[in-house]
Amino acid sequence: MRKLLLASTAMLGAATGLASAQAPAPAAANMMMAPSQGQMALPWAQGPAANNNNNSYGQPSTYAGGAAFAKNAVPTPGTVVIRLNGKVEFDALASWGTANVGYSAAGVTTGKVNPIAFGAFMRLYPGVDGMATNGLRYGASIELRENFPGSGAQPTPALAPAPSGSAYTSGQTVLVRRAFAYLAADNVGMVRMGTGDGLIGLFDPCIFSAQCWDAGVGNFNGGQQQAQAAGGGVAIPFAWLAQAGAEYGNVKIVYMSPQFMGFDFGVQYAPSMGNGFSACGAGVQAAATCNSATSSNAPGVTDSSRWYNQVAVGGRYQGTFGPLSLGVYAVYETAAKESTSVGTQFDNLSFVSAATYVNYDTGVGQVTWSFDYIGGALNGQLAMRPKGGANEDAFLTGLLYRNGPITLGAEAGLVQSQGSTALVGVSQRREWEVAFGGNYNIAPGIYLVGEYMYEFRHQGAFDFNGAGRPGTHDGKSQGILFSTVVNW
Repeated sequence: MRKLLLASTAMLGAATGLASAQAPAPAAANMMMAPSQGQMALPWAQGPAANNNNNSYGQPSTYAGGAAFAKNAVPTPGTVVIRLNGKVEFDALASWGTANVGYSAAGVTTGKVNPIAFGAFMRLYPGVDGMATNGLRYGASIELRENFPGSGAQPTPALAPAPSGSAYTSGQTVLVRRAFAYLAADNVGMVRMGTGDGLIGLFDPCIFSAQCWDAGVGNFNGGQQQAQAAGGGVAIPFAWLAQAGAEYGNVKIVYMSPQFMGFDFGVQYAPSMGNGFSACGAGVQAAATCNSATSSNAPGVTDSSRWYNQVAVGGRYQGTFGPLSLGVYAVYETAAKESTSVGTQFDNLSFVSAATYVNYDTGVGQVTWSFDYIGGALNGQLAMRPKGGANEDAFLTGLLYRNGPITLGAEAGLVQSQGSTALVGVSQRREWEVAFGGNYNIAPGIYLVGEYMYEFRHQGAFDFNGAGRPGTHDGKSQGILFSTVVNW
């Protein structure tokens, strides 16, 4: 027992010394901190953990973020910092809409969905930052997410007959959402390689858009209220792309220049919509499941919706003038269409994404107005426009108020696009949405979130609710959501 008590005392003493690492200490004591595995007593800082490294705010320079990075462990020459950030979230929501009730083709009710839903999930963000003795910076980042049975992507176990809670959770899997490496030097810039954000996502990691007042719950960008709304089917795809899976999910190379007087520039390239490891069997040109295909002229293969050779170029400016700070960016992106002589014909991707924000420090909180636009030859969320179809024009604006632990926000979006490829020359799609709410940071890393959202979708001769439903064919949904979010 005496030996056990002595060992426990020694462990407690070591832990106490680690916790007080911010205080002055002898040089010999500081040596134990290099290399670091993130074991530094620093203020709890939660940035965009999906880009879990020193460039998480889309800045090509280690220290360009100023105070934003001062709270995070930064490697010194010859050391690395290993991170394991994460998120656990619980959502409680109530939603009502046109998809709550199902109907047969004859107009007979086939079932209803409970308007109240509880959801919970986890995410993990392992990452590493290193610095060579010559100043070269390098690292990698991974985003792991939870997948759920019945979601389409993970259909096992079947939900009929209803599985027990144990059977349900045993069918959950973990998927890789991001996985990229980077090389950087402050006087040269940064190169990212892998499954990760393109220029739009790096220029706007929630700096320009009004998407970050809910502690990461998601709002219009595939938010938890959209994902769990009763019946589904009325969620509007996030056309503006920043931090959207359609934008960061393919493998690409991105270069970002150093900043010059607030300006930086970038370029990206991706050969396909997916990953080179995507299955491509015999007869590549005829394989409808091959992301690398550039032709689909084989009999029976009519999917020509793939694009390839994606290229984007753009620039950004951010500046601060006393209590006022502002920013603007613009990105042009294009990609080639797949060649086919059968099925629906599409046009090359060709569009502009641009955004601006103005932030004012009132002395009793900060007020931010932002405006985002995306438009051109695309259809919905980074999909090609069908030949002869209408251009897309999408507008997103919002207001933020931040004062200490309190963040309040409101946003509204309008998307005009071709919509259904079968209705070219007949009708176009109109979608709009509004949300407001906020979060309260009750302690380091933990947030209470509340929000209201309304969504509306319309296209003439298109039914958003499934054949057989009497009355309107428009898609409508509204709901309230309360969340508890822990980020680390």
